[in-house]
Amino acid sequence: MLGFNNYNYHRFTRDLLQEAEAKGFPGPRAGEEAPDFRARTLSGEPICLSDYRGKKNVLLVFGSATCPMTADSIPGIQRLYDRFRGGEIEFLFVYVREAHPGERIPAHSSMASKLEAATLLRDQEELFMPMVIDDLRGSIHRKYSKLPNSAYLIDRSGRVAFRSLWTNAAVLEKAVTELLTLQHQRSEDHVVVNGAQDLSMPLSYSALLSYRALERGGAQSLADFREALDQGDRIAATPSPTSKPILGHPGRVLAIVALTAAVLTGGLYAGFELRKRRLGSRRNPYRAYENEEVKDTDTGTDYGAVGI
Repeated sequence: MLGFNNYNYHRFTRDLLQEAEAKGFPGPRAGEEAPDFRARTLSGEPICLSDYRGKKNVLLVFGSATCPMTADSIPGIQRLYDRFRGGEIEFLFVYVREAHPGERIPAHSSMASKLEAATLLRDQEELFMPMVIDDLRGSIHRKYSKLPNSAYLIDRSGRVAFRSLWTNAAVLEKAVTELLTLQHQRSEDHVVVNGAQDLSMPLSYSALLSYRALERGGAQSLADFREALDQGDRIAATPSPTSKPILGHPGRVLAIVALTAAVLTGGLYAGFELRKRRLGSRRNPYRAYENEEVKDTDTGTDYGAVGI
């Protein structure tokens, strides 16, 4: 998920979480100049961040096809994009290394495989904002924290106005609105907004969306996720002089444990929905042959898109 030392890691492990604790939230802070970059979009168009300086604000969102938090954030960030698109802010989704590589989507060894994974994410999650494809070395990602789903709001001066540890649409909407309001009021390009940063983990995630991301990676992605976070749960509950608690802060531990439970529950629910479809019934598939009617909630969720 994080991989500061080994950028293109092949397996998600608990060591990566420990590494994250040691690194905190690296990358440019509010008020600092946003590192420039050149890359190409998924459609092949060249793009340069500094081209927007003095013209538009830019919201950078980082993510990958196998990242649970990315999948969960896309519906909200897409609504934000639909609201502000064509105005004073440009939205750019930066596709980075896989957060949870597996046998279906492994760590990328070629740009062709990375483009294929980015296309899959775009199509399955209906992501319509421009998508920038980072190179295999993570040249852009390394400049902006290397975290799996961070977001940076960059003002017209080319400096960071706000940053978020996770892409939370509600938090970013507040930051964008405040930025545009203050720029108009002060006639200034640079403004630090919404307390400069947000470090909280969103808890209003969708278990089905989260599971879909891991399922995209494959069975190995799911197994590695379960093992790494189950270990963190056990160690947080029974600390010893030689063990180091994952992510230190108890609130973060609880959030990660809750996410683990939600993702695994999402997997069970996804299987439940698939079995209903195969039976051609809206009824509970595990009670399909009973006479009494079973009242189940039909969400209409497309299992074919289940994953993180």
